[in-house]
Amino acid sequence: MRWSRVQRQESRAGRTLSAFWRSMAFFVFIVIANVSPTLSAAAEPAGKHVELDASTRERCLNILRAGLRSDEFWPSIHAAEGLTLGGRGDEVRKFLLPKLGPETDDQRRCGIARELVRAGDRLKANVMLKILAGKESHGHVHAAESLFKVSEIGDGAAMRRAFAQDENETLKIMSAAALGRCGNPACMAYLRKTLQHSDPKIARIAAWVLGRIGDSQDIAQIAKNVSAAPDALTRAYYEHSLAALGDLSGREGLAKNLSDEDPAIRTYAATFAGDARAVFVADRLAKLLDDENADVRFRAAQSLLVLSRPADPDRREDVSRLVYKATKENPRYTEGSILELSDGSLLFAATEFIGGGSDFAKAQIVGRISTDGGRTWGKQRVLQENTGGRNVMSVTLRRLKKGPMAGEIALFYLQKNSFSDLDLLVRFSKDDGQTFGPPTTVTNEPGYHVVNNDRVVELSTGRLLAPAASTADVKKVNHFVSHCFISDDGGRTWRKGKNSVDMPKRGAMEPEVLELNAGGVLMIVRTQLGIIGAFRSTDGGETWGEKISLDLKAPEAPATLRRIPSTGDLLLIWNNTFTAGAGHGGKRTPLTAAISSNEGKTWRKVRNLETDKSKTFSYTSAIFVRDRVVLSYWDSGPAAGQLSTRFRSLPVSWFYEDARAD
Repeated sequence: MRWSRVQRQESRAGRTLSAFWRSMAFFVFIVIANVSPTLSAAAEPAGKHVELDASTRERCLNILRAGLRSDEFWPSIHAAEGLTLGGRGDEVRKFLLPKLGPETDDQRRCGIARELVRAGDRLKANVMLKILAGKESHGHVHAAESLFKVSEIGDGAAMRRAFAQDENETLKIMSAAALGRCGNPACMAYLRKTLQHSDPKIARIAAWVLGRIGDSQDIAQIAKNVSAAPDALTRAYYEHSLAALGDLSGREGLAKNLSDEDPAIRTYAATFAGDARAVFVADRLAKLLDDENADVRFRAAQSLLVLSRPADPDRREDVSRLVYKATKENPRYTEGSILELSDGSLLFAATEFIGGGSDFAKAQIVGRISTDGGRTWGKQRVLQENTGGRNVMSVTLRRLKKGPMAGEIALFYLQKNSFSDLDLLVRFSKDDGQTFGPPTTVTNEPGYHVVNNDRVVELSTGRLLAPAASTADVKKVNHFVSHCFISDDGGRTWRKGKNSVDMPKRGAMEPEVLELNAGGVLMIVRTQLGIIGAFRSTDGGETWGEKISLDLKAPEAPATLRRIPSTGDLLLIWNNTFTAGAGHGGKRTPLTAAISSNEGKTWRKVRNLETDKSKTFSYTSAIFVRDRVVLSYWDSGPAAGQLSTRFRSLPVSWFYEDARAD
């Protein structure tokens, strides 16, 4: 088909006009690039990294090594941070560890402990947690700030108390920062509100925090604060936070501030260059290695090293890996438990069944380690060989916090000899799980005692509770009552609690226990009644009262209950799929989570973790590692009759998002 004359003329005109605008666009680009080379560079994606030549890298490290040995305390600590972020945490640990013991000032102790944690000794977080919880207020703010910087809050109790107080506003902000980083939505809302504080020194702290843990929704308010900033330093706080959030004007401001005459502004700009992944300022950072101010040099060296490494993974990432995959030879991997080791790596233990998939097939406890948050896993090794007539299974890993065994890792496992002989045993490790000592029997009386994986609890008093469902013979009797075995000496000796709880039909099965905020202990049990059974103890698990209601429907399957450190709320994970008349009360799909803010009276934020109707999901383990919930559970398949075990890591904030069709 031929075009009409008018169409041909319009086409020629359009091509001419298009060429004109392309020329103009190129001209504008050249003008902008010549007038402000930072503008186009600042807009580059933040995911790139800098290629440092060997001499520059070594110079950065040497500047930081010299700084580490500085006579000035805080610059030395800042240099330690830079060395660790540059991959030299071993040097930092070796240098700082001897200084922690003799130091008596709480603020300085926080600085040393913080950098030891950052350098790979995660257990030193206890130093800061103890200072935060102590009566002496001198180190409280430093403790909260330091814990925020390394994403550690322990069980969250001391940090939540610090946030609840109103006497010290800076302490409140820094505790909100630590709790917000670890998933507390109320603390994030408080920080965002504080951006509008009448005192600019308070508002800029909130901006400094949100630059690290906020998101794009914070840009508008921080940008407003820039124009209202009363001084250059406050304006720099806002600009650097905007830069870290990916805002173009903030990135341009950061670049400009690297040349500011005020060394404090240069220092903050050099620090945030790494947080903002501002690779376009690498040349300027290199020039600052000669700055007259030591802290500027240290922070410039730090950010150059940070920018030479790949960016950290997205903190919202959902990490899901089938770590233990069933095979013909090992048709079942189930009942796992996960523990964070002292260097921050994860030890994931599970039961490996050999030659068959029944509860009475041969089995042993195996383990694998991940050094990258569960994305990849090392080689499998045997943690506990089969010493039972049938098997060993259902592992619990715990690091003890109090008592004579404090700091040691406890490995609990079931040893099954027959239908009438099943016991829980425990072994202890003094070398962070590399080796374990001889076993101690926990369930020290005749019978068949079921203790699910990842179930043993240490109370705030240091008392250990091992919740067990017991029967004389699982084949002949097959009716269970639940109770606790108790240790008050760190697991060296055990005794049975004073009474048990029972339910109709098969009884009270597979118990889980949790310490309540107002004192006492809550026990939940698996039942055949279409509900999760629940009981309360007021004497630390010795005795149990009448059944209470959690108002939760459930099939005959275990449920897992934990307290979220950053909020104090309860997290329940169970199969939300009760079907009256169905086998076992319904299929173990979906796997669901819910939150309670009133100790289990009501539940909200109900979300599905797994929904594949062709599979089943059960026997969950759950711990909290900084800002994440770390889970394991069986994932049926890949072949019929097989059970594999999945690792799952989600940000705590995921569980507080609005419920939706997952």
